[in-house]
Amino acid sequence: MRYSNTPMVLEKQNVSSPPSPPVPARRNKARPIALALMGLAGSLWLMLPDRAHQPAAAAEKNAPPPAFSWDQITPSKSLEYHDCFDGFQCARLEVPMNYHREDGQGRQMAIAIARLPAKVPVTDSRYGGPVLINPGGPGGSGIGEALLSGRDMQMIVDAETDPALTTKTANSSDRYFDIIGFDPRGVNNTTPGFSCFPNSFSQKNWELQAEADGMLGSSDDSLMRSWQRALALGAACSEALQSTPNGTDEALGDHLNTPPVARDMLEIIERQGQWREKQGQAAQREHDRMFGYDHQQRIVTRTRWKRGQEKLLYWGRSYGTVLGSTFATMFPNRIERVLLDGVVDVDKYYTGEGPDSIVDADAIFDRFAFYCDTAGLDGCPFYTHRGPTAIKAAYLDLETALYKASIPVAPSATRGPEVVTWTDLKIVLRISMYQPLLVFPILAHYAKSLAEGDGSAMADFKQRFRSPSCPSDQCMQTEPWSPECQDAEANEFYAMSAIFCSDAPYLRDIDQQRFKELWASQKAQSFTMGDYWATIGLGCVQHKSRPKWQLTVTCSAQKMSKSFPGSVVLEQDSEGHTTLAAPSVCVSKAIRAYFQSGVLPDPGTLCSADLKPLLGESGCKRYTGSGFSANIAVPKTSLHWTKGQPKLYVDKNQHGAEVPRMFCGDCGTPFTSEPSGQDKVIIIKSGTLDDPHRDECGELAMEIWCDRKDKWVEQMKDENVTRLDRSMG
Repeated sequence: MRYSNTPMVLEKQNVSSPPSPPVPARRNKARPIALALMGLAGSLWLMLPDRAHQPAAAAEKNAPPPAFSWDQITPSKSLEYHDCFDGFQCARLEVPMNYHREDGQGRQMAIAIARLPAKVPVTDSRYGGPVLINPGGPGGSGIGEALLSGRDMQMIVDAETDPALTTKTANSSDRYFDIIGFDPRGVNNTTPGFSCFPNSFSQKNWELQAEADGMLGSSDDSLMRSWQRALALGAACSEALQSTPNGTDEALGDHLNTPPVARDMLEIIERQGQWREKQGQAAQREHDRMFGYDHQQRIVTRTRWKRGQEKLLYWGRSYGTVLGSTFATMFPNRIERVLLDGVVDVDKYYTGEGPDSIVDADAIFDRFAFYCDTAGLDGCPFYTHRGPTAIKAAYLDLETALYKASIPVAPSATRGPEVVTWTDLKIVLRISMYQPLLVFPILAHYAKSLAEGDGSAMADFKQRFRSPSCPSDQCMQTEPWSPECQDAEANEFYAMSAIFCSDAPYLRDIDQQRFKELWASQKAQSFTMGDYWATIGLGCVQHKSRPKWQLTVTCSAQKMSKSFPGSVVLEQDSEGHTTLAAPSVCVSKAIRAYFQSGVLPDPGTLCSADLKPLLGESGCKRYTGSGFSANIAVPKTSLHWTKGQPKLYVDKNQHGAEVPRMFCGDCGTPFTSEPSGQDKVIIIKSGTLDDPHRDECGELAMEIWCDRKDKWVEQMKDENVTRLDRSMG
């Protein structure tokens, strides 16, 4: 996938090229960076997988706790944060719907914002500022991204040192950042919103019928059904987007495209600067009251609002790189750090010129066959001994069989009867193209079962995401189409079409013949993604909105890097969509170095992924959740770290006494602990599962696989150290 912006571009390279060690970083002046991570998915940006088929864990995490409601916050023109969710702060920032209107009488938007506070106060000299994030789409929720991945992103951009463990702040170069997610215009919690349906019940009915009809390409008459549904949906959505409340002449649909969202980002960082200054003034008054007047007013100076000059820190994924690129073009002097993760070809996005984003998607499927063959039957249920070519052929045969005849599935104890279709298999395949590390094993399992005529596992998958949708009491007391009848968290797919079709004039007024040509072209480019990719274009049928603020941006990954002197492309050798698809310590370190000090990797740097789909990582060690562990107590003075320095975490035992624990900062493997009251002894975690007598430990409650295997265990056995589990307690 491709991402781009200004100075730092991380890019994933074709997997056929052997990875090379990371090149030592050079120190460049801190400039805006475009981080373009490119992999076999090419420019496969996240055009939001169907909500009904998102992985369960993601769906559960995306559902915010019911205790907080955005209605509790009154929109304001300055940022006023309120505690929300779990450790976050939320605000609703009021901005003009139409920035070009000068009379101040136009409609207002209330941008929903969720902030994960930095590990230090904004008044601390180590505070690095707010990093705005966007997950892609278009139509992706930045609120959902912050809740789901914000802490992981913060861990990457923050300094490695825990700020709570040091008192040296004055001259420290360490930086700690806020993570700020926001819902763009028309998306989820930002208001006003829109809906193509009178209530959530009718929306659910529509989506269930669409699922039953099957996706484009699922049958000989799928184009007819898909086109008719597109006409009906397009008319409904256009009517909602073009509606104007009484006394106004501004329609939401005319102000949903990318340039106004980029302007919203500028407003967010300006108001964040205003909020920072307010916090600094309060902290300075408190400091002066407690310690005497500071004539240099250092806190106030450090936190002063740079009016009209605040600069952007940004991490955008997929479509988020289009948003970042657009911001860089509109406001080139307002960038401090910009990371573009999975760079989208912006020329293609805005003008339709150039190759489609799915040109490399089939190569990811080729890797599925390769990894399945490498993993063998133990690691890949769809394995056949005849090699990758035979595995790929077996999958294609399965698709053909399902196209000709679906599989009926009898009811189980937990679900009703079901029918598994060609569309169901293609949905899992599509998701696996985005997240091969997570979904390749699922694809292999389902494909094996379906090839044997067993659709029960796939039926469970389909039905577990279906939930009843009945009108709420509040909805029953109001009129259809009212906000009380809508599910604000369920419009991302429809918002995607509203934004994309406003940005892409080449898809407006598309007729059926032109669409057939588009579909044929995309199927020729990718059998895995062509049908789905064409479906995105169907969302523009009957789209009537015409944006009031249009912008042409001509920059894609490598072109963007050349357009902004000082930018760098960093490549990651892996499959999937963005850095989320394949973790890499090498890439994470490069991102941290960039946000910490502006250090750029050398051009041509190639990072490898730490894990491979279906294969994992060799030399793993597993720790268990059983009640036993094998430990070795040694004098503290006899233990020396020969390479690197572990991280420290201070825990507490059941009596409240502190227990210092050391662990690997890269992979999390626990190393040592220091028992309370025994300051001369340190405990080495040798692990029980490397020992032949591990069965005596009792039933395992949990397994955690770590990146590295302790080397000393076998060495101690070689030295005739008896039964490591003697020290169990």
